Amino acid sequence: MRDIRDNLERVRERIARAAERAGRPADDVLLVGVSKTVDAGRIREALAAGLGALGENRVQEARAKIAELGRPVPWHLVGHLQTNKAREALELFDVIHSLDRIELARECDKRARARGRAVETLVEVNLAGEASKGGVAPGRLAALLDALAPLAHVRVRGLMAIPPEAPAPEAAREWFRALAKLGAQHGLAELSMGMSADFEVAIEEGATLVRVGTAIFGPRPARPAREREER
Repeated sequence: MRDIRDNLERVRERIARAAERAGRPADDVLLVGVSKTVDAGRIREALAAGLGALGENRVQEARAKIAELGRPVPWHLVGHLQTNKAREALELFDVIHSLDRIELARECDKRARARGRAVETLVEVNLAGEASKGGVAPGRLAALLDALAPLAHVRVRGLMAIPPEAPAPEAAREWFRALAKLGAQHGLAELSMGMSADFEVAIEEGATLVRVGTAIFGPRPARPAREREER
């Protein structure tokens, strides 16, 4: 079995090759190592190997890890955020990938204003209209962005999406292309798309952030259904 350093090097090589195919420099792409369910020791191994950003799905899990590991790199929230956890999320995370409704944005704006700094966000888009996933519908994205514009302490950097599960990475291409088109339409350069199974295709279609967990840390243990629902 490969160790985390080897895994990380292999992922970097795959990122570089995908970026080259797209005519882009590899450093245009930020690798966010998604560390949900990963223990602190293994996260330290990835940090020692040069991982530059960490991603967590749940505020509660991130709280414990940040208390133990500190902030050697930026922390990204890549899972669904409940409005009542916005205050704590802003204390823990440097970037929130899952802004998807005005109520959450207003709460983030209020909490960020109290902290005296803007919150960096990406707007999550539910490209396929899947009921099991968060995100604004593509047809409502423009209205949400208009509503976000007056919020002085919410800084929208780009868009995020999780495509429908597919049997092969190539099947996700149309979804990544759709998100890139939306980003271009709205002048949003940052695109958070692509995970362990399909990040190379995402980079070919313009991803600037890829969220990679199992390809770095290995397979995750199965979780109870209740916990899986709490992304």
